[in-house]
Amino acid sequence: MTIANKTVLVTGANRGIGLALVNEALARGAKRVYAATRQSFTHDDVRVIPLAIDVTNEAQIQQAFEQVDSLDVLINNAGISLPDDLSDRASLDRHLEVNVFGTYYMTKTFLPLLERSRGAIVNIVSIGALAAVPILPSYSLSKAAAFSLSQSVRALLAAYGVSVHIVLPGPVDTDMVRALDIPKESPQTVARNIIDGVERGEEEIFPDPFSAMLAESWRGGAVKALERQNAALLVQSEALA
Repeated sequence: MTIANKTVLVTGANRGIGLALVNEALARGAKRVYAATRQSFTHDDVRVIPLAIDVTNEAQIQQAFEQVDSLDVLINNAGISLPDDLSDRASLDRHLEVNVFGTYYMTKTFLPLLERSRGAIVNIVSIGALAAVPILPSYSLSKAAAFSLSQSVRALLAAYGVSVHIVLPGPVDTDMVRALDIPKESPQTVARNIIDGVERGEEEIFPDPFSAMLAESWRGGAVKALERQNAALLVQSEALA
């Protein structure tokens, strides 16, 4: 997979990692970039086509789908992160609605185009999916669910030639964590490393120095081996059918 001459769709494209991914795709020669946002959005590059999408609204997603002729790369970046202590069910529901079901709805709706192009799905998750961040428990829980969703989709779509890449960033200098007094990587560097990982075919992408400390142990570890073992069960069941 290379981004040059490809059509890319990025959700949450108006700021942070999403906007950086739009600009990185353009810099690498993307033919067209669909920028999906809830708010009105404009971009100087004529290759950028704004789409009005709230990822929790299935009707809006379907309307946007009807405006897209072809698609090579879907980047599910839209997400929320709100401090809580799990005492408010509404907060948990909101995190799941955006971070999990939003990714699910987008993937389900745009999948026919990705199957046609034998394209790629890129899900922006978080290292909080691997080890919960206690000050952000609903966020961590939702990202763990998004991680599991991505693994399942990866196995289910392998036979159709659609690759699934899971991005596991650490702290990034965006609105979500700007108030935290911790080292953060810039969205531009993270976006560049994400696209590098996609073009190299990496299943899990660790796009910043903090998350990169986990990369080697993850890729050669028992949990990754178990994922592959579980995915093989799907192949076996299809062979027996």
